[in-house]
Amino acid sequence: MASILKSFLDWLRSLFFKTELELTLVGLQNSGKTTLVNVIASGHFSEDMIPTVGFNMRKVTKGSVTMKLWDIGGQPRFRSMWERYCRGVNAIVFVVDSADYEKLGAAKQELRNLLDKPQLASIPVLVLGNKNDLDDALTVEELIEQMDLKSINNREVSCYSISAKNQVNIDITLQWLIKKGKGSK
Repeated sequence: MASILKSFLDWLRSLFFKTELELTLVGLQNSGKTTLVNVIASGHFSEDMIPTVGFNMRKVTKGSVTMKLWDIGGQPRFRSMWERYCRGVNAIVFVVDSADYEKLGAAKQELRNLLDKPQLASIPVLVLGNKNDLDDALTVEELIEQMDLKSINNREVSCYSISAKNQVNIDITLQWLIKKGKGSK
């Protein structure tokens, strides 16, 4: 009975109250951050993406939730900016090209460098293994192992395998972001 009442109250709140989330997407260049933002915003995939220079910010509304998405460039010269754009956000989304084995070590190190920053303590992290539409893409279990995610114990960390191109698991990604965003900051 209590869960029915809670569901009803949550539904009533959603009618009258808007939720605003601030999320930062980081990851190495060519991992699919901008593509993911565009798919979340428009529902469409485009092959013609140019590398993000610096950052892009996009506001997206899904139902009663408005998300401010910071898409930060992944080239080495922009990685020093990541911390600044991750401060005070509801969640950090770290996007990994799960089919680019050569960059996994660098991705793991950059994630560690970012999460070692005291100002970012306790901000939840969602690691997305993008490009699961490619034959040689890592599974979620393999990505968790390669990125050593189980050793991160100072915050909540989740990991999903997605394809921004084919819009696979975008729905559960959005559900996670909205759930975590409502409970933090």
